[in-house]
Amino acid sequence: MKIGIIVAMDKELKQLQQLFNDGNVRVEKCGIGKVNAALGAQRMINEYHPDVIISSGCAGGNGDDINIQDIIVGSEITYHDVYCGTAIDNTTVYGQVQGLPVRYTPDPYLLEKAINLQPSSISLHQGLIVTGDWFVDTKEKMQSIIDIFPEAKAVDMESCAIAQTCYINKVPFISFRVISDIPLRDTDASQYHDFWNTIAENSFHVTKTFVEGL
Repeated sequence: MKIGIIVAMDKELKQLQQLFNDGNVRVEKCGIGKVNAALGAQRMINEYHPDVIISSGCAGGNGDDINIQDIIVGSEITYHDVYCGTAIDNTTVYGQVQGLPVRYTPDPYLLEKAINLQPSSISLHQGLIVTGDWFVDTKEKMQSIIDIFPEAKAVDMESCAIAQTCYINKVPFISFRVISDIPLRDTDASQYHDFWNTIAENSFHVTKTFVEGL
């Protein structure tokens, strides 16, 4: 099985490249944001022809049960900054690109494999990941997203764009997000910086365990 793993940043790339030396696993950096993520996913599909694509990286977390270093497996993924309106199609909902799914869901086999993982030192949750071109560095920004998607477990800048690209290309997809900060409990993104300075190491081993189980 050929597996493609896509991350947004050099920091994430470094963590994951240290974990994989198998020629059947390719780890690539797409860059930050939705356009970079979609371009990176399409390039991965065109050049590597993976059987599975994994979106991996960090995200802001939401919920009383979510803590830094927890892992969110995206059982649903949508955009928090897309609204196509109702002038043409009054069935399109907030977060949905008109004509495409309301929410993207991972391949059932991949999701089952993911939620059955039992990491020893961290908590793993499944739930909604919302994506947008917005680094959430204030409580106010996060609250504006959660007002629309109160059930969201994680907020990132790439997962849904990768999911959309995989959906169009019919490539199985799943997203793992390590929680780097909890914006509603944070000020000035200090938790995010502390994550990379002190505890990011070993935060991506769940992705390695998942790949080894496929």
